[in-house]
Amino acid sequence: MKKLIISKLFLYRHRFAIGFIVLGAAYIGILFGLPLLAPNGLSELEMESAAESYALDFDSFFRGDIVNLPYRLLQKLSIMTFGLSIYSVKLPSIIIGTLLGCLLILLLNRWFKSNVALLASILAVLSASFLYLAGSGTPLIMLVFWPTLLLWLGSKIQGVTKPKPLYCFVFAFALLASIFTPHLIYLALFIVLFAFLHPHLRFTIKNLPIIPLVLTVFIIIIGVAALIMAAFINPPIIAEILLAPNLSLEQFIGNIQTAFLPFFAWNTALDSAFLSPFIGLASVALAVIGLLSTTKGFFASRNSIATCLIIFTIILSGFSPESAILILLPMAILIAHGLRYVLAKWYDLFPDNPYARISAIFPIGLFLGIMIIGGINHFLFGYRYVPMVADKFNNDIYLIEHQLPQESTLYVIDDEIAYNFYAILEMQGDYKISNAFPEDETELPATFATLGRIEDTPGEIKRIITSPKSHNSDRIYIYNTVLDEKEL
Repeated sequence: MKKLIISKLFLYRHRFAIGFIVLGAAYIGILFGLPLLAPNGLSELEMESAAESYALDFDSFFRGDIVNLPYRLLQKLSIMTFGLSIYSVKLPSIIIGTLLGCLLILLLNRWFKSNVALLASILAVLSASFLYLAGSGTPLIMLVFWPTLLLWLGSKIQGVTKPKPLYCFVFAFALLASIFTPHLIYLALFIVLFAFLHPHLRFTIKNLPIIPLVLTVFIIIIGVAALIMAAFINPPIIAEILLAPNLSLEQFIGNIQTAFLPFFAWNTALDSAFLSPFIGLASVALAVIGLLSTTKGFFASRNSIATCLIIFTIILSGFSPESAILILLPMAILIAHGLRYVLAKWYDLFPDNPYARISAIFPIGLFLGIMIIGGINHFLFGYRYVPMVADKFNNDIYLIEHQLPQESTLYVIDDEIAYNFYAILEMQGDYKISNAFPEDETELPATFATLGRIEDTPGEIKRIITSPKSHNSDRIYIYNTVLDEKEL
């Protein structure tokens, strides 16, 4: 009987490739099903983002309206193509989240061995925090997308004897595009400064071919010039991009506390759309192990980048609490470091015992399974049933489309964000949207609807459309101004 050699089996030889393919398929499948899963509806920030995106015109760039321009263009295209719905508002983040997940997997696979990269990628892209970011219909995801893209491109340039010019050009364009995202101009400056101060990266820059280096610098200069011109044309974007509010030290510290409390707190009574804890305790423990394990090789570029990014994120969150979302990137890197350390220590215990090494698969698999399943359940059920966060989302757009006939009149009073959002329905010719009742009640349509209960509404309530929420479940009121004889 021929002896079975495990190392020659197809599944064993291609185990990492199969693992990454299964991970990618599961991740993409979950992402495109997110609008049907959780959170159940849209938040005010998502509605505001959709309204701003749809308001973009062809000449917006020439008027200096360039903040988050790539994301807003994609969101407008999505709404114009599929109509206004929960799915079309979230679709840009789903697409960018797919790219972000792939980039993060490629980055970890570039910096770590395949076994560590696969495990760390599973924990990162299937975590509740990452799924929330990829399913949020706001430009918030760009705060993580651009740095991840820049780090991956940098990894393709650094440590290579002859880096391809294409990566240099794409890196320059990505660095240029990132400065139009609020707060990331400081990250661009940090990357440039870090590249010149770090000895390994400085050596890489010195050995770059002259033509790609000159063209890269030229592209960056053009981008900075375009930003300065846009600031002269549209001065309000300066405060939005540069993030230079007049804050006291007490406010600065308070912003940091507000930013990071939802990430690590176990109390859900927080005024935030983030479900606590945003990062699980097991992931934090692995990241701490990873941080401690990098102290000896701190000056290696990948080790110091994670630490410096955490410090940078903390400082940035003092000015803008939402910028704390950027910590997901260094956390993923540190989790990979932690897994590498744990696996290395286990293998050191049994250097010559293959059975003991293989036996580590079971406890590690059980540990990862609990983390992944627990994180997904936390995401799915938390955003639906935890009142503090579930109440920040509504599915009114779904109720309008399925409960109100086409060309109905809907009054949205005393809510500018909601009015701007639902005005898209009128622009698309589906409904008539108004933010005030006519002075002459005879001009009211025979049947109309209001978003929520409005005091002193003319007419009689005919029907109330409700939503399965614990708070404010009466979402839409339908009125009659002319009653039938049977109803009198």
